Amino acid sequence: MEAKTYRILGMMSGTSLDGLDMVLADLDCNDSGWTYRILEKTCIDYSPGFKNKLQEAIALDATSLLAFHAEYGRWLGKQAREFLDNHQAVAHAIASHGHTIHHRPESGFTFQLGAPQELALEAGIPVIGDFRSLDVALGGQGAPLVPLGDRLLFPEYDFCLNLGGISNVSFEAEGNRLAYDIGIANMLLNYLCREEGLEYDKGGAIAREGQLIPALQQALDSLEYYRLPYPKSTGYEWFRDAMIPILKNHPGALPDLLHTAVAHIAAQIGKQINNLISNTLSSSERSDFRLLITGGGARNTYLIERIQASCGAQVAAVIPDPEVIDYKEALVFALLGALRLEGQPNVLASVTGASRSSCSGVVYLP
Repeated sequence: MEAKTYRILGMMSGTSLDGLDMVLADLDCNDSGWTYRILEKTCIDYSPGFKNKLQEAIALDATSLLAFHAEYGRWLGKQAREFLDNHQAVAHAIASHGHTIHHRPESGFTFQLGAPQELALEAGIPVIGDFRSLDVALGGQGAPLVPLGDRLLFPEYDFCLNLGGISNVSFEAEGNRLAYDIGIANMLLNYLCREEGLEYDKGGAIAREGQLIPALQQALDSLEYYRLPYPKSTGYEWFRDAMIPILKNHPGALPDLLHTAVAHIAAQIGKQINNLISNTLSSSERSDFRLLITGGGARNTYLIERIQASCGAQVAAVIPDPEVIDYKEALVFALLGALRLEGQPNVLASVTGASRSSCSGVVYLP
């Protein structure tokens, strides 16, 4: 392989609505594989009004949704242009995930808000967007996409766990990268906080002081999604339709609700990790496994403690540098963009369940 360097601006807006993450990175490829250097990074917080508009976009009619699609694309382009200008930087391309509004692979479609063509025109450089649709058309889940980045950039870990709005895990088994969405994470915790006028529970301090509500945990643990085999993925629709009604039927004080939510999240993660060790990685005959934890939930100290306890002594939970915690997903989308420009597969059928792996993403020129 000829050695090449791609300078890509990765842009990511996750389901937890924490804000827009941007990473300018150099991605180097050669015969040894891929390496990265993060050059610049930032997170643009959403205003309360804009956050609410994104949250409610799932209910928009087609005309309103497409208008917002264009508006949000222009807004993304403005953020990208200002970011690059402020750092006096140039990029070969922008790799934009957009913001997922509808994710329904079982119905054959997924929709990420933020029109890439509008973004390209506003930013003035090529944009790679729409990374999920091809995989869905090939019969896949269109998610998760980050596991290929886990394989190429973080191969020293047995499991890579991302704690965003949804929790997902990726791992290597018999030469294949496998991954799936475990279930709920920050989306649940932040929802409970917002119901009480708070943005989030910093460090899990409120949850730590609460008491378990056994009936609520049992109801959450009993959700059908957790019993489905992988590959599988989920999103806000599942939280809205399956989980919010349970919360409405089990009122309680905020500390108790958060405490129970953390117990539920940690228990489901620990159950999945230990099942994978027993059933999928059992041939390794090892007793020590490394679990890399990234995403906003990695800053929730209490949640991490509960996850470590749920996984047990055979698993060492590793919290990386803050740069990786906060910006790993945007970094991986920069990598997916570089892979698209290189013409290499960037979505794995072993992860999504598609009929084949694909080189996904559409290139939009300014």
